[in-house]
Amino acid sequence: MTKLSVNINKIATLRNSRGGNNPDVLKAAIDAQAFGADGITVHPRPDERHIRYEDVRQIKKIITTEFNIEGNCREQKFVDLVLETKPDQVTLVPDDLGQLTSDHGWDTIRYRDYLREMIQVFKSKGIRVSIFVDASPEMVEGAAATGTDRIELYTEGYARAFEQGKQEQAIIPYMAAARKATELGLGLNAGHDLDLHNLSYFKKNIPWLAEVSIGHALICDSLYLGFENAIQLYKRALK
Repeated sequence: MTKLSVNINKIATLRNSRGGNNPDVLKAAIDAQAFGADGITVHPRPDERHIRYEDVRQIKKIITTEFNIEGNCREQKFVDLVLETKPDQVTLVPDDLGQLTSDHGWDTIRYRDYLREMIQVFKSKGIRVSIFVDASPEMVEGAAATGTDRIELYTEGYARAFEQGKQEQAIIPYMAAARKATELGLGLNAGHDLDLHNLSYFKKNIPWLAEVSIGHALICDSLYLGFENAIQLYKRALK
């Protein structure tokens, strides 16, 4: 079964836009869990424009489902936070400082030695590691050489092509990358711009998918469908 990890960054963005604590990010994490999410994902950034570092600490204390922290391991503050909170999984993303949203995977060949060193830091503390990669068998092979447990396929390219009606073409590189990951013994996650329109097709063609992390689209759908209903519809799309 493919697990759904709900990214609650956008709920924090809404809270931060007015100050105070409405909506309550901790309650959102608990509710997502109660509504059927298999995990909670957060992506703290240095400017804390959405999830704050203290949010991460508090969420870790209260949830019982799987906890995934995404971020850039080139930021020492992020590394320290992950080692302090010890989530179930850390997903390493090569964001630049101030980047609006993640828009590319790691060059796992160029940064192989660096990633190998950082991955060992987290794995030595019992934290499962996933690294963000583009849909390229070559990048997947490079990822395997770093010692990571999993990869997360960056799916924006798939989502854009799907929206243009090119789903059959769009899925081809992702299937190739996914097969390579399976051959090499890597766990397989996916995320970025997956939604209720394109998720089922992605899962149908990549049935060995372990986990998807979805935030923006799911929170947008929640405005019309309700939070609990949106989570259940995304879980249904993964069956």
